Amino acid sequence: MGAGKSTLGRHLSQILDYPFYDSDKVIEEKTGADIPWIFDMEGEAGFRRREHEVIEELSALSGIVLATGGGVVVTPENRRLLHDRGCVVYLWTPVEVQLARTRNDRNRPLLQTADPQAKLEALFAERDPLYREVAHHVVSTASGNLKKVADDVLACLGSHRQG
Repeated sequence: MGAGKSTLGRHLSQILDYPFYDSDKVIEEKTGADIPWIFDMEGEAGFRRREHEVIEELSALSGIVLATGGGVVVTPENRRLLHDRGCVVYLWTPVEVQLARTRNDRNRPLLQTADPQAKLEALFAERDPLYREVAHHVVSTASGNLKKVADDVLACLGSHRQG
């Protein structure tokens, strides 16, 4: 959360002239409901089922830029699909930066807690190894410099194509 996946994804899609998909937005379009409502009505397990269906569909497309929800990696099949079907770039972001970027965002169900920093730290501890497992490349977004991060990702994509 707060790594800049959607912002960077939209930017890269313009540079590459590829369509951009945000898996959370696709879920909302398909259900006609926002993510917090899905979490409230179906719980995290229900949301993860919907997320997996969308990841299976979107990862089968080629020539796209895909931004996923931060928890996509908790489902083993999602990790396999993403790794096998595309070039995955883990946008690594320190917890302090995530906290600053998400502080006022009420559209993040997992952060609606008395101690969002503790929640982010727990999520980072759980997910960082999973992100590293699925990723072909790791790029830091801590600087907040969109052009620099985009250039780093484009370099990764170039080396991935040659590899």
